[in-house]
Amino acid sequence: MKKNHLITAAQVSDQLESLADEGQARHLMRFFKTAPGEYGHGDQFLGIKVPVTRTVAKRAESLPLAEVEQLMQSPWHEVRLCGLLVLVAQFEAKCTRRLLNDTEAIQRRDEILQFYLRHAHCANNWDLVDLSVYKILGRWLMVPSALSDEAKLQIIDKLADSDNLWWQRMSMVCTLEPLRQGEASFTLRYAQWHLHHPHDLMQKAVGWMLREMGKRVSVDLLRDFLARHAHTMPRTALRYAIEHLPDTERHYWLGQ
Repeated sequence: MKKNHLITAAQVSDQLESLADEGQARHLMRFFKTAPGEYGHGDQFLGIKVPVTRTVAKRAESLPLAEVEQLMQSPWHEVRLCGLLVLVAQFEAKCTRRLLNDTEAIQRRDEILQFYLRHAHCANNWDLVDLSVYKILGRWLMVPSALSDEAKLQIIDKLADSDNLWWQRMSMVCTLEPLRQGEASFTLRYAQWHLHHPHDLMQKAVGWMLREMGKRVSVDLLRDFLARHAHTMPRTALRYAIEHLPDTERHYWLGQ
C-alpha cells in the first residue's frame, strides 16, 4: 500500500473535513435545495468541489466495503459522494476486457452491485445518483452476471416502482451506459414508465436520456417516441429530449 493511500473510512473523512470551506458549503446547500420542504432537506455539506472529492477518492480506491459502508453512512454529502466514487472505481476495475468473463470478477461485480443497492438510500440527491448509477448499475446491465437478464430487469423495475424519488431517478439514469453501448431498450422502457412523473427532476432525467438516445443510438428512435408521446409528455421532459434537434424540428415538437 502506498504511503499516500487512505486505508480507513476515518482517514478519508478526516481528509475531507480538513478541506471544508464554509462559504462554499452555504452555496452548495442552496444549490442542492436543503431548506425545509425542498428535495435535499437536511443534507449537510463540507463545501468541497467534486474534482477535489475525486482526488481523495482516488487515494481510497482499495477500501474494503466495510469501510466504504461507513463513508456511505456519513451525514456529510461529500463523504457519501467519496464512498460512491470508490465503489465506481472498484466496479470499473472488474470490467476490463480481460476480466469481463472471469468468474471471480463476475462475483465481485455482483457483490459491489448488491452493496450499492443496499445503500441506495444514501445517494439522496441528484448528483450522488448521476455520478454513480450509470457507472455501476448501468454497466452491470451490460456485463456478465450470475443473475439472468430477467432478474436484472426486475431489480431496475423495483427501483422504478418505488415511491423514492432518488431510486426512481436511478432507474432512469442507469440507462445511460447501455445507450453508450448502443442499447436503447432500457431507456425506452423507463422513459415510458416515468413519462408523466410530476417531479421536475424526473422529467429532466427522462428528457436527458431520450436526448442521449437520439444522439448515441438513433434519432429515428427518438422521433418515433416523440410522435407517440410529445402531445402529452411534460414540457420539461420534451424540451430536454429535443435539445439537439434542428430549430425547425424543435418548434414542431413543441407545438404538438
